[in-house]
Amino acid sequence: MAEKPNAVQAIDRLCFNEHGILHGEFKNLYPALFDHAEKHIAVVQALAKRNTGLQRTELINQCGFSSGGTLTKVLDELKESGFIDSYLPFNRNAKDTIYRLTDEYSRFYLKFMDNRRTVKAGTWAKMAFAASWMSWSGVAFEALCLKHIADIKQALGIPAVYTEESPWRYLPKHGQGDGVQVDLLIDRQDHSINLCEMKFSTGKFSIDKKYAENLRQKVSLFREYSGTRKSVFLTAITTFGVQENIHKIGLVQNEVTMEAFF
Repeated sequence: MAEKPNAVQAIDRLCFNEHGILHGEFKNLYPALFDHAEKHIAVVQALAKRNTGLQRTELINQCGFSSGGTLTKVLDELKESGFIDSYLPFNRNAKDTIYRLTDEYSRFYLKFMDNRRTVKAGTWAKMAFAASWMSWSGVAFEALCLKHIADIKQALGIPAVYTEESPWRYLPKHGQGDGVQVDLLIDRQDHSINLCEMKFSTGKFSIDKKYAENLRQKVSLFREYSGTRKSVFLTAITTFGVQENIHKIGLVQNEVTMEAFF
């Protein structure tokens, strides 16, 4: 019996072989689904470049849309087809809605396959564990978490509690320090908020001194600028758990691992 290919070999065969069924799929996919697909592709390409998502005004500027009505139609079609999703930031109104790319294949294609000059056996094996792969894996894991919020709530023991999920960002004025981005807040009716840090790692994730300080600052800035009076629980969502050390103690109140999703 022939040995089954592992994940690296399968991706190499499907995506990086010129005869692989996913090799040219991106260029066929959108025209097969949408009229004037170049507009849909422009939105997808723009969103692929910004992991934290883009607002309508940003998409209009980056994609060169002449009218908001055209963009609305494109966004609606992409969302209904499962390529993107929209998120209303914490304590903001509809005009501040953030759009994110959620289609895994499109994100992978635009990161690793688009405009690649050479395509031959073993291409993905050489790329699979490079720094760019680790960066992409982090983004892909965050997208996976956002598709499994019900499972996250179940793991936290709050499946029956009414919640609203949203991102939150703080953008300081020029010269007043760095901004802060929280990709997932679970705002609970029981007067609590889970501030979720989603981290991909090939083993247990380790919090060092610098990252611990960053997390404390993030929680502090969220309390200050959101104006919330609810209890805020820092929640770590990781692939294999958080390593026990002095920096984790008193900082991480809740943990969820990838096992909760499957």
